[in-house]
Amino acid sequence: MIHIILVSHGDFAKGLKTSLAMFVGDKIDQIIAVGLKNGESADQFAEDLQLPLAEISNDDSLIVLADIIGGSPLTTLCSALSKMGKLDETTILGGVNLPMALNAVLLKDNLKGEDFIKTVLGEAQSSLREFKVTANDEDDDI
Repeated sequence: MIHIILVSHGDFAKGLKTSLAMFVGDKIDQIIAVGLKNGESADQFAEDLQLPLAEISNDDSLIVLADIIGGSPLTTLCSALSKMGKLDETTILGGVNLPMALNAVLLKDNLKGEDFIKTVLGEAQSSLREFKVTANDEDDDI
C-alpha cells in the first residue's frame, strides 16, 4: 500500500485530510495527518508520531506532503522515518495545498517516480492564480 502522510504546523494537515474526505472516498484510510501543536517540542512531536506511524508496514511505500520544507514537523517526521528504515523509499513534497494533496491521492497508484512528482507539483502550481470577478459576471452563477 502507498500511504500519504500530511505533516504541518498546527492543525493544517488534519483540516486538509478532512477536506480530502469530501473527494476521495475510501482512499481517506490511506492518509495519515499529523501536526506540530503550538508550544509542543520536537521531542514531544516525535513521541506523538509513534502511534500514527505504527499503521505503516514494512511493505508500504510513503508519500509525505509537508506545509514547509525544512520546518520542524517535516524534519522530525524524517528522523522518525529514518529510524524505521523508510526514509529512502519515501517521496517528500513541500508547499502542500488542496489540489496537490488531491492529485497525490488520486495518482499515487498510477504514476511513479519523476512522473508522479512532476504531475503533482505541476497541478499544485497551476492552481495558484488570481480569481477575478468582473461587472459582467454579476448575474452569472459562480
